[in-house]
Amino acid sequence: MRKLPSVAKSLGVERFCVEQVEDRMKRMGMFSLTFGIVIGFALAAAFAAEPSEAELMKQAKITKAEAERVALAKVSQGIVKSAEIENEKGHLVWSFDIAKPGSRDITEILVDAKTGKIISTQTESPHDQAKEAAADKKKN
Repeated sequence: MRKLPSVAKSLGVERFCVEQVEDRMKRMGMFSLTFGIVIGFALAAAFAAEPSEAELMKQAKITKAEAERVALAKVSQGIVKSAEIENEKGHLVWSFDIAKPGSRDITEILVDAKTGKIISTQTESPHDQAKEAAADKKKN
């Protein structure tokens, strides 16, 4: 009979230790969750932060005017509707949307901002333009 009280006592000690362990695990879980959320926001901010236009222009070796001449040479009688410098398709590019009189299509021309060579020429219909505008609106 002597063993029975010691067994009960040992069970009480085990229960107390289990409660302490559970309490510590809850605290560690909350800390891990909080830490994960903070890291997640920091990474999201780092990836979302795109370089400014001024920073990109510092990297360019070709001026906007030079790139525009190259792009307009590709589209006869073209009129530049918009121009921007951006990182696209793994290159720093000047991107031009060029309209032709009598057409609703836009020709998008990407000129490498370091070499001055045309990287891409793409014709966009009004439907394509609307899709792109909607996608850009979602980004911002």
